[in-house]
Amino acid sequence: MDVMMDLKVSLDFLCCGCEQSVNVTVECKGKGLAGEGGWPVATVNVPCPNCGQVNQLFFEPSGTVRSVRPYPCFRLLPEPSMN
Repeated sequence: MDVMMDLKVSLDFLCCGCEQSVNVTVECKGKGLAGEGGWPVATVNVPCPNCGQVNQLFFEPSGTVRSVRPYPCFRLLPEPSMN
């Protein structure tokens, strides 16, 4: 039987841009949270409220942050007009 879990996790980390402390609460849902077949790791992108840098967090359902790195935001640049 597949078990769907619903879990709220509080994550504390240092921003990759300004190194200020950030706290975020995320809600996780899914079958993979049960931990069957290994150690589940989830990811979420969190903008820093201080500097705006988007941080990509990799974390466990227990709330342990495994990795924080800058999220590679791909912004399209406008092309110059040929006029």
